Amino acid sequence: MQTRNLGRTGPAVGALGLGAMGMSGGYGPADRAESIATVHAALDAGVTLVDTGDFYGMGHNELLVAEALRGRDRDSYVLSVKFGQMRGPGPIFGPQDNRPEAVKNFLAYSLTRLGTDHVDVYRPARLDPAVPIEDTVGAIAEMVEAGYVRHIGLSEVDAATIRRAHAVHPIADVQIEYSLLSRALEAEVLPTLRELGIGLTAYGVLGRGLLSGHWTPGRTAGPGDMRAASPRFSGENVEHNLALVEALRRVAEAKGCTVAQLAIAWVAAQGPEIVPLVGARTRERLGEALPGVALDLTADDLAAIEAAVPAGAARGDRYPAAFMASLGVR
Repeated sequence: MQTRNLGRTGPAVGALGLGAMGMSGGYGPADRAESIATVHAALDAGVTLVDTGDFYGMGHNELLVAEALRGRDRDSYVLSVKFGQMRGPGPIFGPQDNRPEAVKNFLAYSLTRLGTDHVDVYRPARLDPAVPIEDTVGAIAEMVEAGYVRHIGLSEVDAATIRRAHAVHPIADVQIEYSLLSRALEAEVLPTLRELGIGLTAYGVLGRGLLSGHWTPGRTAGPGDMRAASPRFSGENVEHNLALVEALRRVAEAKGCTVAQLAIAWVAAQGPEIVPLVGARTRERLGEALPGVALDLTADDLAAIEAAVPAGAARGDRYPAAFMASLGVR
């Protein structure tokens, strides 16, 4: 697998990253043994970036990732960890807590659950409106100095916040949803990242399954699947969005690839500083995704994709209304 750098200051990683959230119930029940086998298959295929969060399954995901990585050379993979999202029992989400003292507390727990002495990229999951980003980044910088963190990242923040954070300590990469259905970051955030030499780890490249080619009309999300509350998967919105996928499918068939591979290839083609993350929970889905980053798209291919799914064509917000306010890019 080819490699890409997470910005000017970040590590080199495989051109495709693995997002582990779905292995801890975000999209309904997941098979533990298959999840671990999928992580192993990803590493064996050259995927080195593994992304998790301390609030995914209330610590379950970090413990699962630790089990999957056990016995592997610590220098053979890059751990990206998000922190700060408060949770309650069940499906309760609280506010973001990015206080300096909380940063160090969350990190201590993550290091223990992950069974490691350092996190490669550590980032707040969202902006905390009560805490200046300078204070949060300053606290992570202290952990960099102490050797517990290698690089600092951000997630779902706007261009102004990126500049303020980067002035305190070099930011390796910013994690934001980016796909053919979610392109708002192209206006200000992506140019800012390029100007400052910061990488982008793009999550949601398959639109939480909409762009996988496997979501069918009339299908409903099962118990524990957060897509049940997603505006893009509801009512007339999902019908409209699936019509876009069918238009994309025709382009994929002409290219000789799957819809998922084409969607991944499109994100990867938007710049060498971008690393797509896929949330594969099975070896089968991982196997389908892997060729996507190696797919060469011509100018004609890109034009055909744009015609099939123009910018802004998706219907429905990418998160429920209660979560939209916390996003720097909407």
